[in-house]
Amino acid sequence: MTLAVVVWHLPLAHASSDEAARAIAVIYPDIGEPYRSVFSTIISGIEDQTKSRIASFPVGAIPNTQELHNELRRRDIRAVIALGRNGLKVATGLDRTLDIVAGGVLSVPESDAQNLAVYSLAPDPALLFAKLKTLMPSARRVVVVYDPRQNAWLIKLAREAAKAQGLDLQAFEADDLKTATRQYQDSLSSADPKRDVLWLPQDSTTVDETAVLPLVLQVAWNRNLAIFSSSATHVKRGALFSLYPNNVELGKALASWAMGYVSSGTAIRGVRPLKEVLVAVNTRTANHLGISLNARQQRFDMVFPEP
Repeated sequence: MTLAVVVWHLPLAHASSDEAARAIAVIYPDIGEPYRSVFSTIISGIEDQTKSRIASFPVGAIPNTQELHNELRRRDIRAVIALGRNGLKVATGLDRTLDIVAGGVLSVPESDAQNLAVYSLAPDPALLFAKLKTLMPSARRVVVVYDPRQNAWLIKLAREAAKAQGLDLQAFEADDLKTATRQYQDSLSSADPKRDVLWLPQDSTTVDETAVLPLVLQVAWNRNLAIFSSSATHVKRGALFSLYPNNVELGKALASWAMGYVSSGTAIRGVRPLKEVLVAVNTRTANHLGISLNARQQRFDMVFPEP
């Protein structure tokens, strides 16, 4: 048993891409649409990058972890790409000598992130702010309400990204719906539509889809205040724009991490924001705000309202 542990930590020195690909497996939830197609597309990206078929294991609600463990050992798997929260849960319960990169999740507890590489679904604030400045050069201040238990790591990145774009980030903490609602009311009432913009992160506490979102969108519309979001579904409901995952490119990025680990034996841990993105925009909202999308020569991957 000791020998197996040692061998699993050894890199495949000068490994060919085929050899590296054979040492990688994907674990993902066996669930229905639309998530099944999302995971399939990510896996397609993984195989595009490795130029090889990858061993993929769908796992149900009650997986046979011992059987999966034995199969991974039999195949001499050294790196696991875990997709979705359930895929990650199963992967972290397997042999500790496996190195894991997680994709298709928003975040993980800080203690877990020290031992994993996590490719978050939360769009990189640097990319969000760059797109904001392209569409609204007059923007000077970004207001965001967030739950630190979910998004402290993201807001830390956002502060640095805002500074790089010459933006003032006003980040307000809220650990419950009541506090979040009050923060929104105060921020919306004092916001200057000519220079202020509201950012909606992916946050189950502060961006409640039923209580908070309709209120915020309506008040912002009435005041001609721009809102951008980390969720494409909010663009359909009236946010100006969002960045959302390019699942093929995300798969390629996950594969690059896994192949790099298999070849070198070293890996970068921690949470990484989503950099493989597509752009969604609401043309009705843009027109309402006086933003000429054609004049910006912008390319958008998803447009609402749908033509």
